[in-house]
Amino acid sequence: MTHRPTGGRRVAIAATAWLGLALGLAAAAAAAEPAHPAAASAQAGSEALVYTVTLDDAIHPISSKYFVDALDRADKEGAALFILKLDTPGGLMTSMEEMISRMTHARVPVVVFVHGSKAASAGFFLTIAADVAVMAPGTRFGAAHPVTIGAEIPKDSPINAKIENDAAAYARSLAENRRRNAVQAEKAVRESLAFTEQEALKLGLIDFVAKDEGEILKRLDGRPIRRFSGESITLDLGRTRTVSLDMSGRERFLSFVANPTVAALLLLIGILGLYVEFTHPGLIAPGLVGAICLLLFIFASQMLPINWIGVALVVLGVVLFLLEIKIVSHGALAAGGVVSLVLGALILFPNSPEMPGWRAARMLVLGVAAAAGTIMAILTVLVTRVWKLRPTTGASGLLEERGTALTDLNPEGRVFVHGEYWNARAARPVAKGAAVRVTGVRDLMLDVDEDRERR
Repeated sequence: MTHRPTGGRRVAIAATAWLGLALGLAAAAAAAEPAHPAAASAQAGSEALVYTVTLDDAIHPISSKYFVDALDRADKEGAALFILKLDTPGGLMTSMEEMISRMTHARVPVVVFVHGSKAASAGFFLTIAADVAVMAPGTRFGAAHPVTIGAEIPKDSPINAKIENDAAAYARSLAENRRRNAVQAEKAVRESLAFTEQEALKLGLIDFVAKDEGEILKRLDGRPIRRFSGESITLDLGRTRTVSLDMSGRERFLSFVANPTVAALLLLIGILGLYVEFTHPGLIAPGLVGAICLLLFIFASQMLPINWIGVALVVLGVVLFLLEIKIVSHGALAAGGVVSLVLGALILFPNSPEMPGWRAARMLVLGVAAAAGTIMAILTVLVTRVWKLRPTTGASGLLEERGTALTDLNPEGRVFVHGEYWNARAARPVAKGAAVRVTGVRDLMLDVDEDRERR
């Protein structure tokens, strides 16, 4: 049933709606506001605007989008320089190529600054593709040989040779265009060579070594820079305003989910939650948590190199637990489920030494998988025992119960069963005081037979 609001309530609802609209417009204005003290400063012409972003994780679609969006903003707001602070073990080639493509078409000059520890694999390509390549003391880069992840391909396979040749040509093209050492860039790909900052400087792979952003700005002030298109520009960085663009909360969360260890845990927790809900219907919370975790795992699987045989083993483990409920195997199926779950978790992500950023914390995943498997095995045993017990309540609980005839049953009368008085019907006459056994229940009438064993 619905009720139409009274006049006072209509006024209150309308006021609430207008208040919600005003708050929405205020929120939109606040979201757009970050454009933007920095932009205003740049427009005033008193300071050069310098944007910085930091990537200190593996290169994947989330980090690529973060970089591209930041570079779009720098172009839009007329920044004088864009600095990418890089510390990465490598990443996906598709994401790397997207970042390089955006970098080489940017209006603002881009500096890649290797800081922290290294820029390996995909990070090497990003560095040599930059307008200005800089490394901090104590860092290294290189080891850019392409690695096939998520599938086992023999080293002498033509597919591997094809991938390697393509990556080597890409490195030569970027280095030649940037007038860097193309020979050494190709060796970083074909021979997995890595270079310290001093070696990279001596070989002509980077422009200079700097300890921080302030030194970079001093070194680039008044220095001509050759862009990817071939044109040359001179930077005026006498007075600068540096703005750091951090990842949004959403991007940080998605990047966290894209971690192999987190993805493996999401899969295990998701399956455990759904299994608990299946064996204990109505709890709701485990099923809800499990469904959310599995959806997040599916999202992560689009960015990570997943071994789908590992996923199949995890699913097989769950199937074995379910079969244990239906089939009497004296625990063999449950034990097989635990083994399958643990093995699947261990091989879920490829363990490539060339790509340490894509490896899961195996001991943690192993511990969680073993714990999840043990919990599921215990639940399976408990559910199996409960299902084998005879019902003790309701109509089913009255079957085979013994009692006493309170009256003669010919064919109907009264009986005392399970501490209660019942109307009863007997197929054959039963004398008052005789022992009876319940054979059926129809509404509030019991079907009974004389229990000759208790005479």
